[in-house]
Amino acid sequence: MFYLDACTELTEFLHPYADELYYEFETVPVVPGATYLIGREQLRLNGHRVRSMCNQCQIIFANPAEGSETLLWHLRKYGIEDLVLGGQVLLIGGGRMSPEYNCMLFEHFLTQPFRYEENKEACKRTSEIFSKTAKPYSFLCLNGRGRPHRYAILNQLEQLGLLDGALWTNLDDHLKPIRLLPPYYEVDRYHDSAVEAGYVKAQLFNNEWGEIYIKPEPYIDTYFSVVTETVYNYPWSLFSEKMCKPLAIGHPFVAVSNYGFYRDLRDLGFQTFHSLIDETFDQLDNNQDRMDRVVNSIQDLCSQDLGAFIQAAEPICKYNQQHLQEFAQRHMDELPARFFQYINSNT
Repeated sequence: MFYLDACTELTEFLHPYADELYYEFETVPVVPGATYLIGREQLRLNGHRVRSMCNQCQIIFANPAEGSETLLWHLRKYGIEDLVLGGQVLLIGGGRMSPEYNCMLFEHFLTQPFRYEENKEACKRTSEIFSKTAKPYSFLCLNGRGRPHRYAILNQLEQLGLLDGALWTNLDDHLKPIRLLPPYYEVDRYHDSAVEAGYVKAQLFNNEWGEIYIKPEPYIDTYFSVVTETVYNYPWSLFSEKMCKPLAIGHPFVAVSNYGFYRDLRDLGFQTFHSLIDETFDQLDNNQDRMDRVVNSIQDLCSQDLGAFIQAAEPICKYNQQHLQEFAQRHMDELPARFFQYINSNT
Protein backbone atom coordinates (compact mmCIF):
# COMPACT_ATOMS: atom_id res chain seq x y z
CA MET A 1 0.00 0.00 0.00
CA PHE A 2 1.15 3.51 -0.83
CA TYR A 3 -0.43 6.39 1.13
CA LEU A 4 0.26 9.82 -0.33
CA ASP A 5 -0.04 13.20 1.38
CA ALA A 6 -2.33 15.32 -0.82
CA CYS A 7 -0.40 18.53 -0.12
CA THR A 8 3.21 18.09 -1.18
CA GLU A 9 5.20 19.29 -4.17
CA LEU A 10 5.40 15.68 -5.41
CA THR A 11 1.71 14.79 -5.17
CA GLU A 12 0.82 15.68 -8.76
CA PHE A 13 3.53 13.34 -10.06
CA LEU A 14 2.87 10.42 -7.72
CA HIS A 15 -0.92 10.56 -7.44
CA PRO A 16 -1.46 7.99 -10.24
CA TYR A 17 0.60 5.45 -8.28
CA ALA A 18 -0.98 5.97 -4.85
CA ASP A 19 -3.47 3.58 -3.30
CA GLU A 20 -4.87 6.32 -1.10
CA LEU A 21 -4.57 10.10 -1.02
CA TYR A 22 -4.88 11.60 2.45
CA TYR A 23 -5.23 15.10 3.91
CA GLU A 24 -4.75 14.30 7.59
CA PHE A 25 -2.02 11.86 8.56
CA GLU A 26 -3.63 11.11 11.90
CA THR A 27 -6.59 9.46 10.12
CA VAL A 28 -4.49 7.11 7.96
CA PRO A 29 -4.52 3.48 9.14
CA VAL A 30 -1.30 1.86 10.26
CA VAL A 31 -0.55 -0.95 7.81
CA PRO A 32 2.69 -2.81 8.53
CA GLY A 33 4.94 -2.75 5.49
CA ALA A 34 3.01 0.06 3.80
CA THR A 35 4.66 3.19 2.37
CA TYR A 36 3.65 6.66 3.55
CA LEU A 37 4.82 9.89 1.96
CA ILE A 38 4.34 12.85 4.29
CA GLY A 39 4.87 16.56 3.71
CA ARG A 40 6.03 19.35 5.98
CA GLU A 41 2.70 20.41 7.50
CA GLN A 42 1.52 16.89 8.34
CA LEU A 43 4.92 16.09 9.82
CA ARG A 44 4.70 19.21 11.97
CA LEU A 45 1.34 18.06 13.30
CA ASN A 46 2.15 14.34 13.60
CA GLY A 47 5.79 13.97 14.54
CA HIS A 48 5.06 11.56 17.40
CA ARG A 49 2.94 9.33 15.17
CA VAL A 50 5.70 9.20 12.57
CA ARG A 51 8.14 8.09 15.26
CA SER A 52 5.78 5.38 16.51
CA MET A 53 5.13 4.04 12.98
CA CYS A 54 8.57 4.15 11.37
CA ASN A 55 9.73 0.76 12.63
CA GLN A 56 6.83 -1.09 11.02
CA CYS A 57 6.13 1.12 7.96
CA GLN A 58 8.18 2.88 5.33
CA ILE A 59 7.89 6.65 5.83
CA ILE A 60 9.30 9.27 3.47
CA PHE A 61 9.44 12.93 4.43
CA ALA A 62 9.19 14.98 1.23
CA ASN A 63 9.98 18.69 1.32
CA PRO A 64 11.54 19.62 -2.03
CA ALA A 65 10.55 23.28 -1.61
CA GLU A 66 13.43 23.33 0.89
CA GLY A 67 16.86 21.81 0.76
CA SER A 68 20.40 21.81 1.94
CA GLU A 69 20.89 23.94 5.08
CA THR A 70 17.19 24.81 5.47
CA LEU A 71 16.05 21.21 5.18
CA LEU A 72 18.58 20.19 7.80
CA TRP A 73 17.07 22.81 10.10
CA HIS A 74 13.61 21.37 9.48
CA LEU A 75 14.75 17.86 10.37
CA ARG A 76 15.93 19.21 13.71
CA LYS A 77 12.89 21.42 14.27
CA TYR A 78 10.44 18.56 13.70
CA GLY A 79 12.53 16.11 15.72
CA ILE A 80 13.30 13.47 13.08
CA GLU A 81 16.97 14.03 12.33
CA ASP A 82 17.90 10.88 14.26
CA LEU A 83 15.32 8.87 12.31
CA VAL A 84 16.72 10.06 8.98
CA LEU A 85 20.31 9.39 10.06
CA GLY A 86 19.25 5.94 11.25
CA GLY A 87 17.50 5.11 7.97
CA GLN A 88 14.11 4.80 9.66
CA VAL A 89 12.68 7.76 7.70
CA LEU A 90 13.65 8.45 4.11
CA LEU A 91 14.08 11.98 2.81
CA ILE A 92 13.34 13.88 -0.41
CA GLY A 93 14.59 17.45 -0.64
CA GLY A 94 15.24 20.21 -3.12
CA GLY A 95 18.94 20.66 -2.39
CA ARG A 96 22.02 18.60 -1.81
CA MET A 97 22.74 17.14 1.63
CA SER A 98 25.82 15.55 3.11
CA PRO A 99 25.80 11.77 2.39
CA GLU A 100 24.80 10.59 5.85
CA TYR A 101 21.29 12.00 5.30
CA ASN A 102 20.60 9.72 2.29
CA CYS A 103 18.44 12.35 0.61
CA MET A 104 16.82 11.85 -2.79
CA LEU A 105 17.21 15.11 -4.70
CA PHE A 106 14.32 16.60 -6.64
CA GLU A 107 15.26 19.92 -8.26
CA HIS A 108 11.87 21.45 -7.52
CA PHE A 109 12.82 25.03 -8.32
CA LEU A 110 14.40 24.21 -11.66
CA THR A 111 11.08 22.71 -12.78
CA GLN A 112 9.03 25.79 -11.92
CA PRO A 113 9.75 28.88 -14.10
CA PHE A 114 8.12 27.68 -17.33
CA ARG A 115 5.03 26.38 -15.53
CA TYR A 116 3.78 29.97 -15.25
CA GLU A 117 2.25 31.55 -18.34
CA GLU A 118 3.50 34.99 -17.28
CA ASN A 119 7.04 33.66 -17.35
CA LYS A 120 6.62 32.05 -20.74
CA GLU A 121 5.50 35.42 -22.12
CA ALA A 122 8.35 37.24 -20.38
CA CYS A 123 10.93 34.86 -21.84
CA LYS A 124 9.74 35.63 -25.35
CA ARG A 125 11.50 38.97 -24.87
CA THR A 126 14.94 37.51 -24.15
CA SER A 127 16.36 38.93 -27.37
CA GLU A 128 15.85 42.45 -25.97
CA ILE A 129 18.45 41.73 -23.29
CA PHE A 130 21.10 41.51 -26.01
CA SER A 131 19.77 44.05 -28.49
CA LYS A 132 19.75 46.82 -25.86
CA THR A 133 23.47 47.36 -25.30
CA ALA A 134 23.21 50.79 -23.62
CA LYS A 135 21.42 50.04 -20.36
CA PRO A 136 20.55 52.32 -17.43
CA TYR A 137 21.87 49.92 -14.77
CA SER A 138 24.95 47.74 -14.47
CA PHE A 139 23.51 44.71 -12.65
CA LEU A 140 20.37 43.36 -10.99
CA CYS A 141 20.51 42.09 -7.39
CA LEU A 142 17.25 40.93 -5.80
CA ASN A 143 17.33 40.22 -2.06
CA GLY A 144 14.49 38.97 0.09
CA ARG A 145 15.15 37.62 3.58
CA GLY A 146 18.11 39.21 5.31
CA ARG A 147 20.92 36.67 5.52
CA PRO A 148 24.48 37.41 6.66
CA HIS A 149 26.04 36.79 3.25
CA ARG A 150 23.47 39.06 1.58
CA TYR A 151 24.16 41.93 3.93
CA ALA A 152 27.89 41.30 3.50
CA ILE A 153 27.83 41.45 -0.30
CA LEU A 154 25.56 44.51 -0.34
CA ASN A 155 27.78 46.32 2.15
CA GLN A 156 30.95 45.56 0.21
CA LEU A 157 29.41 46.58 -3.11
CA GLU A 158 28.07 49.75 -1.50
CA GLN A 159 31.50 50.67 -0.12
CA LEU A 160 32.93 50.32 -3.62
CA GLY A 161 30.18 52.52 -5.05
CA LEU A 162 28.89 49.68 -7.23
CA LEU A 163 25.32 49.76 -5.89
CA ASP A 164 24.93 53.33 -7.14
CA GLY A 165 24.60 52.11 -10.70
CA ALA A 166 22.75 48.89 -9.90
CA LEU A 167 19.10 47.86 -9.68
CA TRP A 168 18.76 46.15 -6.31
CA THR A 169 16.38 45.33 -3.47
CA ASN A 170 16.41 44.52 0.22
CA LEU A 171 13.14 43.24 1.71
CA ASP A 172 14.33 42.83 5.30
CA ASP A 173 15.25 45.84 7.44
CA HIS A 174 17.09 43.87 10.14
CA LEU A 175 20.46 45.41 9.26
CA LYS A 176 19.75 47.52 6.18
CA PRO A 177 16.87 49.80 5.15
CA ILE A 178 14.08 48.40 2.99
CA ARG A 179 14.63 48.97 -0.71
CA LEU A 180 12.04 48.01 -3.31
CA LEU A 181 12.19 47.95 -7.07
CA PRO A 182 10.83 51.05 -8.79
CA PRO A 183 7.22 50.29 -9.84
CA TYR A 184 8.21 50.07 -13.51
CA TYR A 185 10.39 47.06 -12.72
CA GLU A 186 8.11 45.24 -10.28
CA VAL A 187 5.77 42.46 -11.40
CA ASP A 188 2.49 44.16 -12.31
CA ARG A 189 0.36 42.37 -9.74
CA TYR A 190 2.64 43.58 -6.92
CA HIS A 191 3.90 47.05 -7.74
CA ASP A 192 0.99 48.76 -5.94
CA SER A 193 1.43 46.75 -2.75
CA ALA A 194 1.97 48.78 0.41
CA VAL A 195 4.75 47.69 2.74
CA GLU A 196 5.71 48.80 6.21
CA ALA A 197 8.71 47.55 8.19
CA GLY A 198 10.40 44.29 9.09
CA TYR A 199 10.60 41.43 6.65
CA VAL A 200 8.23 42.81 4.03
CA LYS A 201 8.20 40.03 1.42
CA ALA A 202 4.80 38.71 2.51
CA GLN A 203 3.35 42.24 2.39
CA LEU A 204 4.84 42.98 -1.01
CA PHE A 205 3.74 39.70 -2.60
CA ASN A 206 0.36 39.44 -0.83
CA ASN A 207 1.43 36.19 0.89
CA GLU A 208 2.00 34.51 -2.49
CA TRP A 209 5.18 33.01 -3.92
CA GLY A 210 5.78 36.24 -5.78
CA GLU A 211 9.49 35.67 -6.30
CA ILE A 212 8.86 33.07 -9.00
CA TYR A 213 7.40 35.56 -11.47
CA ILE A 214 9.67 37.06 -14.10
CA LYS A 215 9.22 40.58 -15.39
CA PRO A 216 11.54 41.16 -18.35
CA GLU A 217 12.31 44.85 -17.84
CA PRO A 218 14.78 44.44 -14.93
CA TYR A 219 16.76 41.96 -17.04
CA ILE A 220 16.57 44.00 -20.23
CA ASP A 221 17.87 47.09 -18.42
CA THR A 222 20.83 45.37 -16.69
CA TYR A 223 23.89 43.56 -18.03
CA PHE A 224 24.01 40.72 -15.48
CA SER A 225 22.48 39.41 -12.27
CA VAL A 226 24.20 39.15 -8.91
CA VAL A 227 22.34 36.14 -7.49
CA THR A 228 22.49 35.98 -3.70
CA GLU A 229 21.38 32.38 -3.22
CA THR A 230 19.82 30.97 -0.06
CA VAL A 231 22.82 28.87 1.03
CA TYR A 232 26.31 30.25 1.56
CA ASN A 233 28.15 28.73 4.54
CA TYR A 234 26.83 25.16 4.18
CA PRO A 235 28.83 23.44 1.40
CA TRP A 236 25.84 21.72 -0.26
CA SER A 237 24.09 23.46 -3.13
CA LEU A 238 20.48 24.53 -3.45
CA PHE A 239 19.23 26.04 -6.72
CA SER A 240 16.25 28.17 -5.77
CA GLU A 241 14.06 30.48 -7.86
CA LYS A 242 16.80 33.10 -7.42
CA MET A 243 19.06 31.14 -9.77
CA CYS A 244 16.25 29.80 -11.94
CA LYS A 245 15.00 33.19 -13.11
CA PRO A 246 18.21 34.39 -14.85
CA LEU A 247 18.60 30.91 -16.34
CA ALA A 248 15.02 31.02 -17.63
CA ILE A 249 15.12 34.46 -19.19
CA GLY A 250 18.71 34.17 -20.40
CA HIS A 251 20.62 36.64 -18.23
CA PRO A 252 24.33 36.43 -17.36
CA PHE A 253 24.99 35.95 -13.66
CA VAL A 254 27.48 35.97 -10.82
CA ALA A 255 26.26 33.72 -8.00
CA VAL A 256 26.98 34.49 -4.34
CA SER A 257 26.60 31.01 -2.93
CA ASN A 258 28.23 28.00 -1.33
CA TYR A 259 31.51 26.38 -2.21
CA GLY A 260 31.01 24.17 -5.28
CA PHE A 261 27.80 25.84 -6.45
CA TYR A 262 29.09 26.40 -10.00
CA ARG A 263 30.47 22.86 -10.13
CA ASP A 264 27.06 21.46 -9.23
CA LEU A 265 25.31 23.71 -11.74
CA ARG A 266 27.61 22.51 -14.53
CA ASP A 267 27.04 18.90 -13.44
CA LEU A 268 23.38 19.43 -14.37
CA GLY A 269 24.43 20.44 -17.87
CA PHE A 270 24.30 24.23 -17.53
CA GLN A 271 27.08 26.50 -18.71
CA THR A 272 28.72 29.32 -16.78
CA PHE A 273 30.76 32.32 -17.87
CA HIS A 274 34.31 31.36 -16.94
CA SER A 275 35.59 32.60 -20.31
CA LEU A 276 34.21 36.07 -19.50
CA ILE A 277 34.09 36.25 -15.69
CA ASP A 278 36.61 35.10 -13.08
CA GLU A 279 34.67 32.27 -11.43
CA THR A 280 37.56 30.81 -9.43
CA PHE A 281 35.80 31.88 -6.23
CA ASP A 282 33.70 28.72 -6.56
CA GLN A 283 36.77 26.67 -5.64
CA LEU A 284 37.37 28.51 -2.33
CA ASP A 285 35.96 26.72 0.69
CA ASN A 286 36.86 29.59 3.03
CA ASN A 287 33.67 31.66 3.18
CA GLN A 288 35.34 35.06 3.61
CA ASP A 289 37.88 34.40 0.87
CA ARG A 290 35.08 33.36 -1.47
CA MET A 291 33.09 36.51 -0.66
CA ASP A 292 36.11 38.74 -1.32
CA ARG A 293 36.81 37.01 -4.62
CA VAL A 294 33.17 37.33 -5.70
CA VAL A 295 33.30 41.06 -5.00
CA ASN A 296 36.50 41.31 -7.03
CA SER A 297 34.85 39.53 -9.94
CA ILE A 298 31.86 41.88 -9.86
CA GLN A 299 34.14 44.92 -9.63
CA ASP A 300 36.25 43.70 -12.54
CA LEU A 301 33.16 43.04 -14.62
CA CYS A 302 31.71 46.49 -13.93
CA SER A 303 34.96 48.09 -15.08
CA GLN A 304 34.73 46.40 -18.49
CA ASP A 305 32.82 47.31 -21.62
CA LEU A 306 29.52 45.79 -20.52
CA GLY A 307 27.99 46.23 -23.95
CA ALA A 308 30.66 43.97 -25.40
CA PHE A 309 30.24 41.61 -22.45
CA ILE A 310 26.51 41.11 -23.00
CA GLN A 311 27.09 40.34 -26.66
CA ALA A 312 29.77 37.76 -25.81
CA ALA A 313 27.54 36.17 -23.15
CA GLU A 314 24.53 35.70 -25.43
CA PRO A 315 25.32 32.15 -26.70
CA ILE A 316 25.77 30.85 -23.14
CA CYS A 317 22.55 32.51 -21.98
CA LYS A 318 20.52 31.15 -24.87
CA TYR A 319 21.94 27.67 -24.28
CA ASN A 320 21.01 27.79 -20.57
CA GLN A 321 17.50 28.96 -21.37
CA GLN A 322 16.91 26.06 -23.74
CA HIS A 323 18.62 23.56 -21.45
CA LEU A 324 16.45 24.61 -18.50
CA GLN A 325 13.27 23.92 -20.47
CA GLU A 326 14.48 20.48 -21.50
CA PHE A 327 15.91 19.64 -18.08
CA ALA A 328 12.72 20.66 -16.26
CA GLN A 329 10.46 18.47 -18.39
CA ARG A 330 12.79 15.48 -18.23
CA HIS A 331 13.25 15.85 -14.47
CA MET A 332 9.49 15.83 -13.87
CA ASP A 333 8.92 12.91 -16.25
CA GLU A 334 11.58 10.83 -14.52
CA LEU A 335 10.38 11.49 -10.97
CA PRO A 336 8.07 8.47 -10.46
CA ALA A 337 10.69 5.95 -11.61
CA ARG A 338 13.39 7.62 -9.48
CA PHE A 339 11.06 7.69 -6.47
CA PHE A 340 10.24 4.00 -6.54
CA GLN A 341 13.84 3.07 -7.25
CA TYR A 342 14.87 5.13 -4.20
CA ILE A 343 12.38 3.56 -1.80
CA ASN A 344 12.94 0.02 -3.12
CA SER A 345 16.69 0.34 -2.70
CA ASN A 346 16.19 1.53 0.90
CA THR A 347 13.55 -0.96 2.02
